[in-house]
Amino acid sequence: MAVNRVPVLKRCRSLGLEPAYLGYDKKSNRTNARAGKKVSEYGLQLREKQKAKFIYGVLEKPFRNYYEKADRMKGQTGENLMVMLESRLDSIVFRMGYARTRREARQVVGHKHVLVNGKSVNIPSYLCKAGDVIEIREKSRGLQRYKDIAEITAGRLVPEWLDVDLENFKGTVKSLPTREMIDVPVDEMLIVELYSK
Repeated sequence: MAVNRVPVLKRCRSLGLEPAYLGYDKKSNRTNARAGKKVSEYGLQLREKQKAKFIYGVLEKPFRNYYEKADRMKGQTGENLMVMLESRLDSIVFRMGYARTRREARQVVGHKHVLVNGKSVNIPSYLCKAGDVIEIREKSRGLQRYKDIAEITAGRLVPEWLDVDLENFKGTVKSLPTREMIDVPVDEMLIVELYSK
């Protein structure tokens, strides 16, 4: 299985991205050497795609599959793509506050700590639907790791499309998000332009 081992702050700097979108509260003091250079139209489109891939931890082939699936769906392709990325299980676990970072959320799911509608799911890319109940497994709730996570993520803002009970590590997907509810700094129209060439 392919693993992304790129240092997070270095990648954030090169993409002009705030580390907070990935759950990191660190700041890089360095500046990007290419910050002032003019970027071509293709360069802008590529950067937006790389941003989306990096934020959600998706590699090229699955990302392309998401795009093709979003293209076949009704509505705008860009919005469909962002909604699909946001409704991945690892992304929802991060949004609910069961993990400090998106990478940790992926690990939590991979290690079978998460139940969806009472069944164990260990696939980070599992697409959740409206009405799904997502919870941390009973056996895992007592672990010190989750007590620490609960303390750290207690002040994090939970999106309005999710209903979360952080005390009992249980939450519900009230509805799938609209593009306005997704606070990720990605211009999805540039991604659509890139893939539709």
